[in-house]
Amino acid sequence: MTFLTENELKKYGKTYSLSKKAIALVNHQKINWPLAAENYPSLKMVRTSTFSFGHFRIDCQFNPGRIRSSAANTDASAIQARPCFLCETNRPEEQSGIPFGEDYVILCNPFPIFPYHLTIPLNRHEPQQITGHTGAFLRLASELQEFAVFYNGPQCGASAPDHFHFQAGIRDVLPIEDELTELLQEHSTELISTPDGRIVSIENYLRRMICFSSSNSKQLEHWINTAVSVLPVTSPGEEPMLNLLAWYSAGTWQVILFPRAAQRPREYYADDFDRLLVSPAAVELGGLIILPREEDYFRIREEDLVSIFSQVTLQKKDFELFKNNLIQAI
Repeated sequence: MTFLTENELKKYGKTYSLSKKAIALVNHQKINWPLAAENYPSLKMVRTSTFSFGHFRIDCQFNPGRIRSSAANTDASAIQARPCFLCETNRPEEQSGIPFGEDYVILCNPFPIFPYHLTIPLNRHEPQQITGHTGAFLRLASELQEFAVFYNGPQCGASAPDHFHFQAGIRDVLPIEDELTELLQEHSTELISTPDGRIVSIENYLRRMICFSSSNSKQLEHWINTAVSVLPVTSPGEEPMLNLLAWYSAGTWQVILFPRAAQRPREYYADDFDRLLVSPAAVELGGLIILPREEDYFRIREEDLVSIFSQVTLQKKDFELFKNNLIQAI
């Protein structure tokens, strides 16, 4: 594993913060790693269409480079049969990184959705499970202030459920970033309030979610861990189905938890013309639908989006129970 020094990074950008170093890292990889050099310029050719739902929008992006992730086989047998591409010994020689503390490394994602897209794996091979890593998640968000940081659960969009990792994308790409202020003011229900922050639920958004706003990292970590602990589980010992999205601005974290009901919608498994290759993860729940097949991009309709989100996110009855359990636990 090659760690780039600050002097090396300075050739590709500013280095006075972790955010700037991460941007310089991607710039370096776009020049020195052929795979990144090929895939990042192709982002300029992706097509995007928008569906308006009144107080929010859903963007659809035709991005053929993401077929590997959208169509990833995450069955246990398939995972066991392939080498882990996030382990250091299996990474390409051209892939360089920068350390984040002692436990993580920040890498350039070579199959980007964002103009600057990061993958942040743990330095050891452990399963994708957020428990024990919430503090690191918040630290990343506070130090990568030009990025939105996200976590995909092992059955909620993670293409490497066997190796713990986060991802991050440059800010001002996901629709939810633009919409959150209005959502909090006009379309939320307050669940918990303290001098340092509050917890609200948002439901009039095609998907149901919990938003944690706080300036206190310890309080926020406790809130998130508590929420995860009271989410329903599909099998004993497994992590509840969830996605997390966070960013940090003006001394405050915004963390959004999307409780999940399913990994993929019926449309993903449909035959021929009825199929839509959509595998929702944090990016999609943030309002950006990634479509690696051109036919899906031209065919997807508003009613498809309603159907997809209604299937993969927690249903109303279960969400009400989750909210009540969260309030009681905190």
